[in-house]
Amino acid sequence: MRCIKVEYLNNAALSPKDFISEGERLYFEQLNAAAEKIYEQRAEKPIVLISGPSGSGKTTSAMRVAASLREKGCGAHVISMDNYFLPLRKDKELHGEDIDFESPERLDIPLFHDHLEKLRRCEEIFIPNFDFAVQDRSGGMTLKREKDDLVILEGIHALNPQVTGDSDDYTQRIYVSVRTRIQSGEVLLHPSKIRLMRRLMRDKLYRGRELSETFEFFKSVERGENLYIMPHKHRADFDIDTFIEYEASVYRNILVPELENASRFYEGYEKFADIERFLKALSPVDKKFVPENALIREFIG
Repeated sequence: MRCIKVEYLNNAALSPKDFISEGERLYFEQLNAAAEKIYEQRAEKPIVLISGPSGSGKTTSAMRVAASLREKGCGAHVISMDNYFLPLRKDKELHGEDIDFESPERLDIPLFHDHLEKLRRCEEIFIPNFDFAVQDRSGGMTLKREKDDLVILEGIHALNPQVTGDSDDYTQRIYVSVRTRIQSGEVLLHPSKIRLMRRLMRDKLYRGRELSETFEFFKSVERGENLYIMPHKHRADFDIDTFIEYEASVYRNILVPELENASRFYEGYEKFADIERFLKALSPVDKKFVPENALIREFIG
């Protein structure tokens, strides 16, 4: 597990453009190396599965791998596995009112199995569009993989054999997550707290959730990760650390006021207080320097 010291981050923040450029380079090099090997095996393994816990940067990683493959002259399509969620009414029919929202059984597994096989055989599929606002399907799109194309499917359950079935012979698998710890003195900030920072901002920006709501929801998310995601990460062919060196410095001025406010009324705040302490130890970097295609744009807008 890599550790990076607060002192190093603060020194790098003195030159924000160089700091950001280096962080982007380290992330891209990992993805490009994976894309090289994926390209080499495209004939035998044309389907790529990308998994990782919440806030790991699956969407951007999938898009960046696809871009690298296209630069090599290979067609590449990205599909979010969120579109395979069952409509809420169907979920309740199958599992009752007490739904485990992190369970792989929330997915339409038979449909996903069918689509994997058809994609392998270059047959046309119709991908539903899942509307989270109404928890139901709304329209969709058709896709037919051409002979030399690759299809990238990203989702939290993409490495779970219950979901992917007997697809190992024709899939390549990537696990993405934050693996680096930030160190201040003798104290380390766990990588899950970096992912939580990302969720706090995304939930506030895109889902209208207060920090306290995300803190509460995070308990369920952690349980789901331990049950349904972490046990399958060893199945990955490629392991990508999506920690971006400059990201916490960008989050500093965005999150600290929100955290200070939450600390005044959220009863369980002490469990998350280390986030505030670490952020306050960092020199801020203005988000205006962050490229539009950067991974952290998923979370800061």
